[in-house]
Amino acid sequence: MAKTIKVALAGAGAFGIKHLDAIRNIDGVEVVSLVGRELHKTREVATTYGIDHVTTALDESLALPEVDAVILCTPTQLHAAQAIACMKAGKHVEVEIPLADSLVDAKAVLEVQQQTGLVAMVGHTRRFNPSHQWLHRKVAAGELHVQQMDVQTYFFRRTNMNALGQARSWTDHLLWHHAAHTVDLFAYQTGGEIAQAHAVQGPIHPTLGIAMDMSIQLKSSTGAICTLSLSFNNDGPLGTFFRYICNNGTYVARYDDLFDGTENKIDVTQVDVSMNGIELQDREFFASIREGREPNASVRAVLPCYRILNQLEKQLAAAE
Repeated sequence: MAKTIKVALAGAGAFGIKHLDAIRNIDGVEVVSLVGRELHKTREVATTYGIDHVTTALDESLALPEVDAVILCTPTQLHAAQAIACMKAGKHVEVEIPLADSLVDAKAVLEVQQQTGLVAMVGHTRRFNPSHQWLHRKVAAGELHVQQMDVQTYFFRRTNMNALGQARSWTDHLLWHHAAHTVDLFAYQTGGEIAQAHAVQGPIHPTLGIAMDMSIQLKSSTGAICTLSLSFNNDGPLGTFFRYICNNGTYVARYDDLFDGTENKIDVTQVDVSMNGIELQDREFFASIREGREPNASVRAVLPCYRILNQLEKQLAAAE
């Protein structure tokens, strides 16, 4: 029997809980340490999931010899430094999207991964959702050619709250977090490099200090184009919705579910072993550790996305 992979999970908030739920479905993996900002709340989550070790300090978890790997669901601004700390402690690491909020930091993570040879993966979940996997396989087989992606990323976050309606200790970002999903996916699905990128943004929020509305246009070396609309001001259906306009059909992906252009649901239940994109992402992380290989959504594979985000950030700054 293969050795159980023992995991420390940092970030006991809304997204950390999604990973804990996913790992319950994966054999041969055990979460042995939970890190959170508030000790009493973290203990409550740990009790629910049967985790014995609880701490507010990542370093304490990294010092545990039994820990093989770490999943980081912490604030964006901590991702790069914590990912580097994990690898320097000899632990494989899966860091939730985004890898970093600057290209310099993203490159620094890749440098340490290359030095250590450890598995370092980023939570670009759209690569794993069954809906997007179904389309990716069709494109790879030559059955579809993406001509345009029209993407809406909409939330209602005029105050600093997380997905559970709880106050956040950090500020989210449309460009470095939410746009990262689509920028990476567009290149991944078209099979080309992003040859052109342009962005405009609305006013900066007086309290949060971020743009609440943004529009991004991309063009792939394959000729495909992408229009991405992002907002924290949308009081309506929340989430990200992808419309793929192809040479042979139109498809709409809503997280793990897929529909055709006239809203007929497409059966994607046989695409993978689960219909949960987070679980499939975690399965890839653990499989790559066991098999000693580079994972899909490795730091190296997603770095081009962060180059484009850096380019767009400079463009937006120059326009101010």
